[in-house]
Amino acid sequence: MASHHRELSQGLPRINMGKLMDTPSRSTELCNLHSACRQWGLFLLVNLGVLDEGMRMMKENVQGFFDLPHHEKQKSAQKPGSLEGYGQAFVTSHDQKLQIALEKYSEDMRKLAAEVVKYIGMALGIHEGELDLLTKSFGEGKYEVRMNCYPACLELERAIGLLPHADISGITLLTECGNIPGLQVLRKDNCWVMVPPVPGGIVVNLGQIMEVYSNGTYRAPDHRAVVNKEKERVSIATFCYPSPSLPVGPSPQLLAATGLPPIYQTLSNSGEFL
Repeated sequence: MASHHRELSQGLPRINMGKLMDTPSRSTELCNLHSACRQWGLFLLVNLGVLDEGMRMMKENVQGFFDLPHHEKQKSAQKPGSLEGYGQAFVTSHDQKLQIALEKYSEDMRKLAAEVVKYIGMALGIHEGELDLLTKSFGEGKYEVRMNCYPACLELERAIGLLPHADISGITLLTECGNIPGLQVLRKDNCWVMVPPVPGGIVVNLGQIMEVYSNGTYRAPDHRAVVNKEKERVSIATFCYPSPSLPVGPSPQLLAATGLPPIYQTLSNSGEFL
């Protein structure tokens, strides 16, 4: 059973996107990335540069939606019998600010995810044709954006933000809309560690598709969300999947380089995997 001891960001790796893109510093940062994916399966990605404006717009509009009166939000509520929350109705009108912000944000996240996956592949030792295929697949894949609001709760022992789980995506990109921590990741020693919000940064979490691709070298970590006693927390999670046509299994290049047997079977496509 995991310990409930919480440590604020102790040991959590930070990866600098600028250093990955800069040829002289890339090798050292790839080593840092390899360690982060192997030990944690999660890292704080900083120095994103041109994404700042799109992130600002999205944060403001998502927060604006959750700040609407209850009766206004209920117009977008999911139908009875489906998942709790609000559906797609509130982003279908092109004259709404959130629709515009979501379109830009989604495209920004798609480009970022393809770049991040490329560097994760390089850290794993993938190169040339297979690396190009991996990157292209995430550039063409399916992306799901979920906006979460965790209201403040005075009785923390009676509240659950989000139960422990591992994502089934390739990678997940998490943007915090404020400075309220709530995401926790399970460390290898079975201890829950709080992941702090990083201004201008994004949390990158590896999903099970990437763990399979790395033949278990990299982790898809268990993580959960906890609520705050005094303030609500709003976050935006983008679940990034490869192209449905891409087989899901261990990297052929990795298996050939290591000589290790595959510990996962290869499925014909990501739809079969899901």
